[in-house]
Amino acid sequence: MTLLGVVEWRLGERERFIWQAGHLEVYRLEAQAAPVNYGCLPGTLNPADAAEIDAVWLGAARERGEWIAAEPSGLLHLTDLDHKLIFGDLSAVQPLLDWFPPERGARVLGPQQAWQWLASLGVQPS
Repeated sequence: MTLLGVVEWRLGERERFIWQAGHLEVYRLEAQAAPVNYGCLPGTLNPADAAEIDAVWLGAARERGEWIAAEPSGLLHLTDLDHKLIFGDLSAVQPLLDWFPPERGARVLGPQQAWQWLASLGVQPS
């Protein structure tokens, strides 16, 4: 069971884009480079921030605008409920955890919890 996501912000880059109306638009220049490939699952909604569900892809840099069909390997659980789906080898997750300040309570849950969270939001695999 896979999910389809799009890369908005590449690993190692400060220039951030956002998925809007079916294409990428410049969003802002961040103070720090992205520690992971960051993006979203278009057509979904995370009620915690009223935006698409966030996704991160661990490993080598991906192309901005690249569409990726993959199975989640985990869930980055945050105390503010703005969780992120994780794709890739969880042994490379530490830079992602280090990116979040302690007050957000970042912790990694497994793929089963990721699917349970998605089901609670009404998201089905593609």
